This record gives sequence, C-alpha cells and structure tokens, in this order.
Amino acid sequence: MALTGLQIFKLLPKTNCKKCGMPTCLAFAMQLAQKRAKLEDCPDVSEEARQQLAAAAEPPMRLAKFGSETSAVEVGQETVMFRHEEKFYNPTVLAVTASDKLTGQDFKERVESINSLQFDRVGTHISVNAIAVMNDSGSADAFATAAATVKDTSELAIILVTESPEAMAAAVAKTADSTPLIAKATPDNAEAMAKIAKENNCPLAVCAESIEALADLTEKIKAEGVEDMVLSLEAEGDHTGSPLREQLYNLSTIRALALKKTFRPLGYPTMSFVTDGDADQQAIYATSLICKHSSIVVVNTVEPYAFLPMLTARMNVFSDPQKPVQVEPKIYPIGEPDANSPLMFTTNFSLTYYTVESDVEASRVPSYILVVDTEGTSVLTAYSGDKLNDKIVADAMAKNNVEDLVKHRKLIIPGYVAVMSGKLEEATGWEVMVGPRECSMLPKYLHEFWK
Repeated sequence: MALTGLQIFKLLPKTNCKKCGMPTCLAFAMQLAQKRAKLEDCPDVSEEARQQLAAAAEPPMRLAKFGSETSAVEVGQETVMFRHEEKFYNPTVLAVTASDKLTGQDFKERVESINSLQFDRVGTHISVNAIAVMNDSGSADAFATAAATVKDTSELAIILVTESPEAMAAAVAKTADSTPLIAKATPDNAEAMAKIAKENNCPLAVCAESIEALADLTEKIKAEGVEDMVLSLEAEGDHTGSPLREQLYNLSTIRALALKKTFRPLGYPTMSFVTDGDADQQAIYATSLICKHSSIVVVNTVEPYAFLPMLTARMNVFSDPQKPVQVEPKIYPIGEPDANSPLMFTTNFSLTYYTVESDVEASRVPSYILVVDTEGTSVLTAYSGDKLNDKIVADAMAKNNVEDLVKHRKLIIPGYVAVMSGKLEEATGWEVMVGPRECSMLPKYLHEFWK
C-alpha cells in the first residue's frame, strides 16, 4: 500500500532546502503522497529511503506502450477518477478488428478501410489508433500472415488477439519490431503468453471472468517477469463484450481500486471489446466506455459516420478542462481576399473560430479573419472577463499589420460586443461595422451590408 504524507516525511532529509521546488520537506512529502511530485525532485534523499519510497513514488496506474516509432500509443498512468479533478493524460486507443478469415485482396481492403478512418475537427486531426488482428480462423499460419500484412500495409499500432500461444508466437515473430499488444493471457495460457511477452518485450493483455480473478492473474504474470499489462474482463472466447452497465461498473471499480486504494494488482490500463451489434450500437457502447473508463476500445465497424462521434467524444473527454482548445492568434485569409475584402475579428477559442470560418466560406465572399488572443475563450466569455476590449483588439490589429492588408479601413465586429464599437473606433480610427449576433447570419450580412 502507498505511504501517507507523514510516513514519507519521516524518510526525507528534513532540511527544507527547497531544492525540490517546495517550501518545506513536509509540503514535498504531501505532494509525493498524492502522486503530484517525483521522488527524483529531492536530490538529498538517502538510498535506503529511496527504496522505501519507491512504492509511494510509482504512479497508481502503470503506463503501457505499444506500436512502432511512427505509430506508438500510450495508455494508463491516469491519476484521477474524474477529469475535473485534474485531467486525463493518455487518450483512449480506438482499434478496429481485422479477421484472419479474410484473405488476399479482401483483407487488404479491410485494412485500407481502417486506415482511412481519419478526420479533421476544429483544426485537430483525429483518427483510429490501432488494428486488432483477430485469430478467428484458429490457424497459426493464417494469423501470422494477417499480422504481417497489417504491418506492411498500415502505420497503425497492432493488437494481436488469440488465446493460442502457438498462433501468438507465429504472429509476434512477424511483428515483434512493431511492438504489438499481445491479447490475451487467460488462467489457462498465462505462463506461455507471459513467456512470449517477456521474450519479445511486448505488453500483455490479461483476461479473467471477475475482478478478483484478474487481480490474481496479474500477480501470477508479474512473477513471470512481465511488468506491462492491460486488463480485460471479457469472458473467455467471447468478443461481444458483457452488458454495458456491467462493463461500466467493472471499469469504474477497477479504476477506483487502483487510484483510491493504490491496489497494485489492478493498477493497469483496461481494454474493452465492442464488436457485437450494428454500427450505431457499437458507436453508443464505445462512446460510453471512452467516457468511463476504458483505456482501449476495440470495435468492428468501419463506418465513418459511426466512428466520428467516438473520436469526437475522445477528443472532448481528453482535453484539459483548464486549458481550452485554441487556434493561433493571427490573420486568416478565407478564399483569395484582396485589399477590398472585408476584415472581421473573432476570438481564438477553436470552436468559435472554426464556426466563423465555416460560415465565411459558405458566403463565398473572400475575407480576412483577425483572431484575437482571448486565452481560448468565446466572444461573450472573453468580453465579460475583460479579455476582449477595444485596447486588446487595437493591439491585435497593430501587431498583425492589418492596415497593410486592406485599404477601406472598415472592421466588422461580432454583434454580441456591439457596445465596444465606439471605443474601438476611437482607439483605431477605423469605421466599425457591427456584424450579426449569430454567426450563421454572416453570409447574408456580407452579401447585403458589405460594400
């Protein structure tokens, strides 16, 4: 079990040297107990104390990495149950199945359809992370061939799914340099799977039918020399997954035991299979599991319309709640504007900017958008917090040399901040035109009022 802050304090030098960045050794001990500091930050701790403090310094959930250098993904090492407590660190890995029953061109087309699951949303590229090669054929040769094909035709991380040590060994031999995730070790094959994982330095997915059995199995595999594991509670031989309510309950229980109780046998990332049902049902289940608390979700669908909401949910859940998604404050030309084109401003909150950009593009009126730095807040939020005022806008205009872009000296401002138009005219000497309150009205506004 983890040490308390006072227990850690007794092992520290107690010099209050501040070399760790904390005002006192007690403050450092409290931060270390809460996993918010690293033992390496204290340069004067004794070797004996270092060994005793190792358990307290370790994160409650171990990090697991798999994939090649270009496709590497990380899961685990989370520190909180809920995002608002701090933030989540490693986004859920979304993987899609590729059955080794498919052969030749059919298999390659399946891989290509998985590779194509990529989108751009509010300036961020979001995509599938991994391909789960399924040993549905039961053949070691077919499994190895499928794994090799995925390695050669995709840059995504690889998950190898079979309970056969023979098939796993054959597939790992073809993909070891890509560091696949080996799935899965069960009570019946644990020793053989652990040997393959250890020899090839691959993380190992561990599967049991209950949380208690899972904890026992991780301890057994750890004794075999495998440290990097992923937990799965799917029933043996079943890739359809348990009912959603049960899955969510189990994932929450595992996470609470790992983070709140520092129960090391369950201190690993988790994996869930959602391969049953149609594309809509898979999207619903997968999105729920992304929210609470699956580190890896494997689905069967390759429908873009179903995959996009999963990726969007992941993007939202794993954004830093204390740090809004922002775009770079600068001038953005839309279309091919010239010196007579309209100039407008908005804030650098991503959702605000991309909404404005979309509506300006829809108007087919080439324009300039000046993005003002408001620390990633929307127009009204920024204005109410005094992060958007006449001086800030005037400074942004000067910094970006807008007078060199257009000759008309007219600036369109959002309708919601019409109140700042007078002061902005005084500060800039430009004519201020009050735009519509709703961004969707921009196309009509540009066509009717811009001259």
